[in-house]
Amino acid sequence: MTIGASSDPGTSAAVADEVRRYERRVAIRMAVRRVAVFVSFLVVLAFAYTGYKAFGGAIDDAQTEWPVVGSFLPRSDDLTMPPLLDIAAEVSVPPQRNNAKPLGVFVLEAALFTLREAALGFFLGVILGIGIAVLLVRSKWLERGVSPYIVASQTIPLVAIAPIVIIWGRTSLDWLPFTWEDWMSVALIATYLTFFPVAVNGLRGLHSPAPEDVELMASYAATPNQTLVRLRLPASTPYLFVAFKLAATVAVVGAIVGEISAGVRGGLGRLILDFAGRYTTGPERLYVSVAGAAALGILAFGLVTLSQRFVRAARVRESVST
Repeated sequence: MTIGASSDPGTSAAVADEVRRYERRVAIRMAVRRVAVFVSFLVVLAFAYTGYKAFGGAIDDAQTEWPVVGSFLPRSDDLTMPPLLDIAAEVSVPPQRNNAKPLGVFVLEAALFTLREAALGFFLGVILGIGIAVLLVRSKWLERGVSPYIVASQTIPLVAIAPIVIIWGRTSLDWLPFTWEDWMSVALIATYLTFFPVAVNGLRGLHSPAPEDVELMASYAATPNQTLVRLRLPASTPYLFVAFKLAATVAVVGAIVGEISAGVRGGLGRLILDFAGRYTTGPERLYVSVAGAAALGILAFGLVTLSQRFVRAARVRESVST
């Protein structure tokens, strides 16, 4: 149904209010549904974890030739798969003897540190990715020549470039008006992973307008910049938000891997590395820190999804008001 413009301001305002109320009802129903699905997934995952642990722990040496558990899937015990209640209880236990701070606070502080790196890497990657997409859409020759190198850039192992970036940041950026810190280098590592999906999906979105729409803009004597702003960028919004969701999660992954590879302290990567080194004395701590990393990735994805809804609602209100 198309809502046309009305000459009566009161009617237009009433229609806009009704649209906003409908959007709120739909948003509430969708939010409740997503929460229910997520909680159901966690419950199923908990039962699967507990069931596998019980089944794998019941296998003895005479059953190791089973085609599934005990063969290529490992047996389980309290060291490899701690009980879920023990993992949950470990959140409130201080991991250090001389520090009363519970493990949950340690993980939260580390997650905030990693979130700062991931957020900076995300924003830099978005700017770089959109800039590359805008540059390539201007020239088919440039797109054909540069696109393979963009793809090839993602074949370089992250663990190989992370120490290089950290050392480069420590030794080559003294000329900056501020002190370059290691977490900023980790943000650059996250940028390396982030720009690729934005550039690829952004380029696809900028090419998405129909040829007749591009010809219509040309018939209006629109400049390339006007066509970009008024046609190509609005048309690329769905493609860009798909890329933003992926980029937000890989930014978190890049930040954690960068911390682990370069030994940067303060974030989840270092916390995971420390607890992995002491796994035999407290496997629950590693599970809690990994769960914190997963929650951080879900948070990043959710923030992008929420911003997408705001943008979509603003566009709907704009179309109604006009």
